[in-house]
Amino acid sequence: MKVKPLLPTLRTKKRYVVYETISDRNIDNNKVVDAIHKSYKECFGLFGLAQAGLTDMKIHSKNRGVLKINHKYVDQLRAALALIKEIDNVKVILHTVGVSGILKKTRGKYMEGLKCNHYSTR
Repeated sequence: MKVKPLLPTLRTKKRYVVYETISDRNIDNNKVVDAIHKSYKECFGLFGLAQAGLTDMKIHSKNRGVLKINHKYVDQLRAALALIKEIDNVKVILHTVGVSGILKKTRGKYMEGLKCNHYSTR
């Protein structure tokens, strides 16, 4: 028996958040993502983390990365990013570069060095 797919109106809406890491040394992207998950979990709990559906998109360019999250929890993610002060005893600042609903637009507009076919970087 085949399961019917969800209608588009019933699917959760998502946003792609591009963040930038500012620090004196280069930090591994996996450690940054782990720190973001830990900060979000400390602020809003495990249930809040599950509702937000925070996932790493494995798209990294220099000191930037892309996270996917439910559209209702973007502001909470920004708060969790602001609360991260150091990763592996290295002082760090994380801030949001931009938010988009389309991954192709996110890559073309906010990620340096990753070009898309249909969107030009401004």
